[in-house]
Amino acid sequence: MMNKPGRHGLWRLIDATLYSRKGLAAAWRHEEAFRQECMLAAILLPAAFWLGEDAIERSLLIIPVLLVLIVELINSAIEAAIDRIGTDRHPLSGQAKDIGSAAVMISLMLCVTCWGLQIVERLR
Repeated sequence: MMNKPGRHGLWRLIDATLYSRKGLAAAWRHEEAFRQECMLAAILLPAAFWLGEDAIERSLLIIPVLLVLIVELINSAIEAAIDRIGTDRHPLSGQAKDIGSAAVMISLMLCVTCWGLQIVERLR
């Protein structure tokens, strides 16, 4: 197996971190849904430490919030790649974008379910 060209070790980690930072900045700049979900995360993540009584409960509140952001980033990457290919309408392009959108919706449903269950449990 051949090694990939490019830097290795700590330099590769630094490069990867910079690329990730550029990706987050691009998502923030170009994706309204990502900005909205980040603002929601800014509220929910601290609330998880208040609502969750132990590390497991807090984790079960934090993980779905971060998963929404992850899935939104992947969906945005799919959309950007499809848009890069061309502006022509193609059924597979629409299908790819719709499937990405469905993944975001399911991650949001998971988040609402986890938070809803925890809130109902606390109100008992």
